[in-house]
Amino acid sequence: MRPRPTDAERRRLHELFAALCAIDSPSGEEAACADAVARELEALGLAVERDAFGNLLARVPPPPGGRSILLCAHLDTVPRLDPSVPIEPVEVDGGWENAHDDILGADNKAAVAVMLVAAERAVREGAPVGLELLFTLQEERGLRGAEAFDVSVLRSDFGYVYDLATPIGEIVIASPGAYRVEARFHGQAAHAGLRPEDGRSAIVAAARAIAAMPLGRIDAETTANVGGIEGGVEGTNVVPEHARFLGEARSIDDARLEALVTEIIDAIQDAANDPAGPVDVDVSVQRYFPGYRHRPDAPGVVVAERALRACGFEPRHVVAGSAADANVLVHRGFHCVCLANGTERNHEPTERVSFAALEEMLAVTCALFDEAAAA
Repeated sequence: MRPRPTDAERRRLHELFAALCAIDSPSGEEAACADAVARELEALGLAVERDAFGNLLARVPPPPGGRSILLCAHLDTVPRLDPSVPIEPVEVDGGWENAHDDILGADNKAAVAVMLVAAERAVREGAPVGLELLFTLQEERGLRGAEAFDVSVLRSDFGYVYDLATPIGEIVIASPGAYRVEARFHGQAAHAGLRPEDGRSAIVAAARAIAAMPLGRIDAETTANVGGIEGGVEGTNVVPEHARFLGEARSIDDARLEALVTEIIDAIQDAANDPAGPVDVDVSVQRYFPGYRHRPDAPGVVVAERALRACGFEPRHVVAGSAADANVLVHRGFHCVCLANGTERNHEPTERVSFAALEEMLAVTCALFDEAAAA
């Protein structure tokens, strides 16, 4: 297959991308976007399977004796900053942006558009490999769609996820696992002006815990964060009885991750038991997503390197600080590689993707077909 898109394919790619971005699809509300994608696939003559969670799977059959590869993207976005204002994709300085000060949805609709146009070419002209096209839901809520998906139905040898907002050429060879930590503090209410000594402040205990926790960049492969805290009552004259915070720990190294979570729990318990104002505390720890590490010579990594070079990019192995659907697929035993797709400032009101990045990822995808068939 020729690697570079035609003028007609480029026009189709940009029109489809803008149309997808204009469909609001925050996590848990992806139905309209899923229906639009299903219609595009069915228009190609492909059967679309929906699992119980709502994930979509379609297949382009391989040539006789050929292999298949998986392409995967998620249909949801983070919530808009202002839900009352629609996403309006506009062309700015050679790229796509939102006309309003809000997200664009290039994460991950740039990948969705590329997959659909690549599938059009594969159906129209034939491809040296078969395709499995997986579109997941609620990735932004902790990879929930991928978690719900049954990988045993896949027929591919390996697959790719385009979900890293960095320059094209980067190949994720390691991604962290993470735990979510929730702490609920229960103190004793009292009048803050008349009887403060009778109170036990849940907020003070929570603050002690956060101050004692290892946070930020712990080492080259490990981070921790507290993302939100709440509690107390309106006004200032009550010693607060309740407080709650949410945090996370991430690491490529499973043993380091377990040790970090233990440190965090110890800091919470010590803060709750402080003699200056002891309170009760309930701590819950939940695995947020699993981590992985690929061998540099893994088949999906090698094919990606060859496809990138064929399109003029120098491959670079990177360790990601974030997760993608690949984390779950790898954990379930399916070899899947996450590739950067050139989107910029994901989850931010200045999110954008250049025209060149969209078109180059379509070229890389078609090169993946050739290199996978030759491997």
